[in-house]
Amino acid sequence: MSAQLLEAGPARDPLSLVFASLADPTRRAILARLKGGPKTVGELGEPFDMSGPAVSKHLRVLERAGLVSRSRMAQARPAKLEAAPLEQVAEWAEEFREFWDERFDRLDDYLATMTDDTTEDEA
Repeated sequence: MSAQLLEAGPARDPLSLVFASLADPTRRAILARLKGGPKTVGELGEPFDMSGPAVSKHLRVLERAGLVSRSRMAQARPAKLEAAPLEQVAEWAEEFREFWDERFDRLDDYLATMTDDTTEDEA
């Protein structure tokens, strides 16, 4: 989804905003870079072949999702990672991990019965 759609679209629930912002690999890379501490637009743009305004657009999408905050230090406006919204993503994903764990447990049980049957046939 483009940054324009995220910025101009109707208000969404917080989890949808986080997922939409994480859908872009550049924004995920920006968040990874921010794990090391606050960075300016110029510092964030260094590894990418993009202009400062393009990095700023990505930052606005991340800000709207609550994943980034920006402060003012002299002329710079460093961006800082705000990880709290990622906790919502982790909680949402946890429900599915539990679902798959249950499925794998049932598969393990089934495979164990197959192994028991094979062992009995060989005896």
